Amino acid sequence: QLQASGGGLVQAGGSLRLSCAASGVAFSTYAMGWFRQAPGKEREFVAAISWSGATTYYADSVKGRFSISRDNAKNTVYLQMNSLKPEDTAVYYCAADTGVVTTKFDYEYDYWGQGTLVTVSS
Repeated sequence: QLQASGGGLVQAGGSLRLSCAASGVAFSTYAMGWFRQAPGKEREFVAAISWSGATTYYADSVKGRFSISRDNAKNTVYLQMNSLKPEDTAVYYCAADTGVVTTKFDYEYDYWGQGTLVTVSS
């Protein structure tokens, strides 16, 4: 089970940190990803991190503003979001990938959290 939290309302230029706590899964062996879905749009990749944390990937739209990290001792993955823009408004989902390769493709992910809403006002 994955439980995402930390969403909320923030002004443009502000920051938020999302958390995703895992239970009942072998968290430390899974790659983790963050995806988002804005109203009326398809779900899109945001960031991913390998099981060890050594490798990270970002969508071009968030590169340099967002940072993904994980604490395997706490079974938690984080998404630090800085310099937020109105176009970052979306429901953010965390997901776990049991495969070997860290990926940006949502169909590769096996477990999904319930989502947390991020709203960025202009």
